[in-house]
Amino acid sequence: MLIDRHTHLEGALDPAWVLLECARRGLSLPESLRRLWRGEAVPFEAFIEAFLFGSRLLDSKEAVLEAVRAVTRRTADAGGRGFDLWLSPGFLVAHLKQISLEELWLGVEAGFAEARARGLAACVVLDAVNNLGPANGHALLDLVGQELPLFVAGFSTGGLERVPFREWAPVFDRARTLGLRVAAHAGENGPGANVREAVLEGGVSRIVHGLRADQATFDFLAERRIPVDVCPASNRALAADVDPHPLPRMLRAGVRCALGTDDPGLIPCDLATEAQAAEAMGLTPDELQRLQLFSAEDAWCLQI
Repeated sequence: MLIDRHTHLEGALDPAWVLLECARRGLSLPESLRRLWRGEAVPFEAFIEAFLFGSRLLDSKEAVLEAVRAVTRRTADAGGRGFDLWLSPGFLVAHLKQISLEELWLGVEAGFAEARARGLAACVVLDAVNNLGPANGHALLDLVGQELPLFVAGFSTGGLERVPFREWAPVFDRARTLGLRVAAHAGENGPGANVREAVLEGGVSRIVHGLRADQATFDFLAERRIPVDVCPASNRALAADVDPHPLPRMLRAGVRCALGTDDPGLIPCDLATEAQAAEAMGLTPDELQRLQLFSAEDAWCLQI
């Protein structure tokens, strides 16, 4: 069973809808977004510019619903059965102040209802910004409060990996007291050592990307049975220096890898193209089957 294990709401909007909204609002597309749509590799900072541009369009319940619909459509059309959806209320609600938390949740809830009608499971993972420090994580948890919607399953850090995960440990502990599972983007735009630190000192139970980790860390992840979400299209665009892609080495070390699309509205892909990219790396039929097995066994959307 294929689950899109890692996709961001802010990076999910369908390009055709974005173009229509830009025309309606009189906005110009940033060149970084045009380059990503053309399939070009860009620096991480340029990607963030495109990501933030899309985020600013999510200023109503209807726009949020449209983003969830795009995720649902891509997942279903590729034969997927669900998705773990990362989103950043702290940025959309508290920083940009462009939508209320209530409207954000209503848009997600309406989108998830449509997803369930199509036979898809779905959950939310709250995403804080690593480079803004633990205060950003605490502010996010303050914002969402104690009474979380039932579809919120996890808490994670993303952004630039500049603040050590040991400093995030109190935030992760607080998230766990709310019943949330904890993940971290690690080893994507930061050193591979961040992966081990996120697990041992941050206490996270899931890694996103993990690209820059060494073989010993892959063995460590396998021993600890730590799931890793791998996003080939995103990695090719944002971490082109990591070549060849380590997914085959991860799987052969026993790491519980699964595929995600990351930001498919910015970096065009879906679960089907991600699976094709994985196969092109030389994965055997058995390894491809294990990707699907781990995808379902460790998906948070199937555990709420």
